[in-house]
Amino acid sequence: MGREFDELFDEWAVSYDDTVIGNDIEYREVFLHYEHILNQVANKASGTVLEFGVGTGNLTKVLLKKGLHVIGIEPSKEMRAIAKQKMPHLELYDGDFLSFPTFATPISTIVSTYAFHHLTDNEKEEAIKNFENLLERNRKIIFADTIFESIEVKKNRIEEAKLNGFSRLQKDLETEYYTTIPVLRKIFERHRFHVRFTQMNQFVWIIEAEKQ
Repeated sequence: MGREFDELFDEWAVSYDDTVIGNDIEYREVFLHYEHILNQVANKASGTVLEFGVGTGNLTKVLLKKGLHVIGIEPSKEMRAIAKQKMPHLELYDGDFLSFPTFATPISTIVSTYAFHHLTDNEKEEAIKNFENLLERNRKIIFADTIFESIEVKKNRIEEAKLNGFSRLQKDLETEYYTTIPVLRKIFERHRFHVRFTQMNQFVWIIEAEKQ
């Protein structure tokens, strides 16, 4: 359920912020327009926000600046430590998309950036089913993540990474659970969400799903 990547993110924690600002050439395209993407997610959020995959807290800071109440969930111990250094008063818990505390405060928006692909498609559906039960009507899920229009597009991106000599990106695309828009659309619709997808760069799309 995504926890198999905890060790990887513990190791990546120290250099993660350098990666997202474009200092790692292999991932430069993945994180293209990073700040804009964070702002777009935050602009669509409202009320009490439950954030999954807080990481080093970059989206969290944007949400807090907008005056939103944020509850953070992050499985990586090292990522949590950095986030708490940045935001000592952040309400932050050890957990993941499938295992997290119960909160007395009603959740208005569920957000995440660059994290949902750590779940298999079956686990993605399990998470969305849980979110269906957690959210009231007209409440939203706002995710930004790497997804693809089709399997063919995904194969093309892997081949491009190989041709560019981007071995880490190639391995990432081949081994993590990146899915397609048609698969995600069906999952969301099965669980009473109206969903739309907005492309932000050649890898990342914003997923906006409203509970019906």
